[in-house]
Amino acid sequence: MGGRNIDLDFCSSEFSFVSWLDDLHLFPLVQISDPFYIKLVKEFYMHLRIISSPNEEFALSSSVKGQRIYLDARILASILHIPHTGLYIFEHKKWPEVEGFHPNQILSILYPNDLNVHPNMALITN
Repeated sequence: MGGRNIDLDFCSSEFSFVSWLDDLHLFPLVQISDPFYIKLVKEFYMHLRIISSPNEEFALSSSVKGQRIYLDARILASILHIPHTGLYIFEHKKWPEVEGFHPNQILSILYPNDLNVHPNMALITN
């Protein structure tokens, strides 16, 4: 089956989604056009497990047709053609640090009437 990607032409100039993706260097992630096979993808996700502990670098393991697959953050970044500048997970309260990007922009657009959408997700005030 042919690859799938996100058509970014639907975005207007008032919606900054495209520029955010560009600032974060994530265009390759949403423009993957490589072929894939639905049954093998399903099998991969059925067996997918996080194998790293909280204090280790992020790593996943899965298997497809009996073949073990190991993926760490560097391998995933290479496959997805995105920069590997470290791992940013919300639970660790880390936001990407990219010039021109500030998390308040996203939160205030997504949740204009609620400054503290989640108790652990307060907007940055500095």
